[in-house]
Amino acid sequence: MLLQLQNKEVFQWIKYSTVKINRMETIKIKQVRSAIKRPADQKATIKALGFRRLNHIVEKEVTPQILGMINKVKHLIIIVD
Repeated sequence: MLLQLQNKEVFQWIKYSTVKINRMETIKIKQVRSAIKRPADQKATIKALGFRRLNHIVEKEVTPQILGMINKVKHLIIIVD
């Protein structure tokens, strides 16, 4: 019984501590040019960013990995305010 109570307390502490974590900065990007007739790695990057069609807007957290992906296909997308 004591072990179960301790696990419940730990779970509640984790639950409440994660709520206080600051959100990361996000960026909105829009695909404005087609990935047709582009190299396979650029097509895969567009797909990995979450684009499904032209003029589709996705919101991503700003991380070095996402910024690198954006830089790779910067001629196909724009940054939306």
